[in-house]
Amino acid sequence: MTLIIEEVIIMKKTYGVKIAAAATVAVALLSACSGNKSSSTGSTGAKTTWSRMEGDIISTMDPSLITDAISGQAATDTMAGLYRYDGSDLQPDLATAVVKPTNSGKTYTFKIRNAKWSNGDAITANDFVFGWRRTVDPATKSQYAYLYSGIENADAIMAGKKKASTLGIKAVNKSTVEVTLEHAIPYFETMLVNPAFFPQSEKAVDQYGSKYGTQSKYLVFSGPYKLVGWNGTNNSWKETKNDSYWDKKNVHIDQINVTAIKDPSTAYNLFKSGKLDDASLTGDQAAQAKSDPSYQGVKQASTFYLEMNEKKIPAFKNTKIRQAISMTINREEYIKKVLQDGSIVAPNLTPSGLATDPATKKDFSAEAAKTGSQYTKYNPKEATKLWTEGLKEAGLKDLNIELLTDDGENSKKTGEYLQNTFEKNLPGLKVSISTVPFKTRLARSTAGQFDMVMGGWSADFPDPITFLDLFTSNNSYNRGKWSNAEYDKLIDESKTTYANNAEKRWDVLLQAQELLTKEQGVIPIYQRVQAHLVKQGKISGLKTTPGGAYDFVGATVKK
Repeated sequence: MTLIIEEVIIMKKTYGVKIAAAATVAVALLSACSGNKSSSTGSTGAKTTWSRMEGDIISTMDPSLITDAISGQAATDTMAGLYRYDGSDLQPDLATAVVKPTNSGKTYTFKIRNAKWSNGDAITANDFVFGWRRTVDPATKSQYAYLYSGIENADAIMAGKKKASTLGIKAVNKSTVEVTLEHAIPYFETMLVNPAFFPQSEKAVDQYGSKYGTQSKYLVFSGPYKLVGWNGTNNSWKETKNDSYWDKKNVHIDQINVTAIKDPSTAYNLFKSGKLDDASLTGDQAAQAKSDPSYQGVKQASTFYLEMNEKKIPAFKNTKIRQAISMTINREEYIKKVLQDGSIVAPNLTPSGLATDPATKKDFSAEAAKTGSQYTKYNPKEATKLWTEGLKEAGLKDLNIELLTDDGENSKKTGEYLQNTFEKNLPGLKVSISTVPFKTRLARSTAGQFDMVMGGWSADFPDPITFLDLFTSNNSYNRGKWSNAEYDKLIDESKTTYANNAEKRWDVLLQAQELLTKEQGVIPIYQRVQAHLVKQGKISGLKTTPGGAYDFVGATVKK
């Protein structure tokens, strides 16, 4: 579900849909642990807690505006949608069942269970209607509104041609929601775990106005936990069990303590001193941690890439220049010397382990890498040649650019590494580095106020489209403004013409990925393997979703 900003990951039976393609991603983080599965409080009544970290602070808790993985994790913990992932199983949350569409895949009818907001108000079908309309309304400026494309009238609403009230969702009664699509969407139900599709309390939005979602006191919660002590800018917050949650009997951890830590050495020391139960590490600390019995390396469906702002720097419109920048990066060396966390080279945008060919069961990323992978391999000689030719075609002799990074330790090292390799291999290129706080970098990236920036994406759902759709010409996440008509056509065909033809849809998505790689519309760098130190034996039953978010429902900890 998720925008990642460099080091911040920053979404069939009647009951439960098994997503086999996501099995390698949705692993139980602590499968080796076998803690006590008794209730969260014992005879003493002591609270059970779990202390973890994030790489930075929460940006927003407005479901319509969430874009980064930190805010997304907090939303997963404290809010609920129609469905929720239990590892790689898609299961009903506020809906009473995972439903089968009717009308050739274009109509979904959801029954809403008897559930309440944290303030005691009933959660009704109208809360979904209000939330969905609010998200898709251009006035809200939701960057995730594009996910609604294909729902009746959504595209016209986003284009300002129709009112949000015409969106294809209606409350048949207080407990029934009917959604109408313009065409079948193969991955529609998997998108419903994204906060953009969560219900919203119209009462709360009206009451808090522009403050809604900016602090914990300006929110109501529908999920397993309530956010406590978050004032919008602080570096620590708590998530306490929500007794109003419909499935509270399966919420066994009473409180989750979260601390934002940018420095991996600080994270390492806090774990070793017992103040963190789960620490994520990078750099020297990640390398050091691999020999620790508490080490866990978690492969994620997350790809990090460089975006080049073609609107601000016209030279980036030149394909040879983009290819040269990509081919001058020694990805293996970068991972070994800078990240040191076991991450793997990304030959293309779509991560490995996300989806498999419906006919051959081959991995999508591996199939796509057969074409164009030379453009993501280290080849400084060819890079220099392409760079020189590209500059000439652009009418330039040299080029000065700014690389935007955030102020985390890993981001700083990444910026320095890229600056050095670019200036060493690309004659006439001068790179300056602008280091800003994460939240500022997120805002500047969104506003297009950058020349080059390292960003990333984590899967919203187990389908290549969650990555490939980002770089269509008009997508709000296409921050570099790369544009290719053939690419747009292929992505559109995968959603419409071939929506119900799995093999043909797979083929056009492969063609799209191969075209993006050849053109280097964005420059893929690595797929993340996140290094963790986790307190042994304390937690059991903790799973991760296809997008890499923790699912604390069902997890237990020892006191």
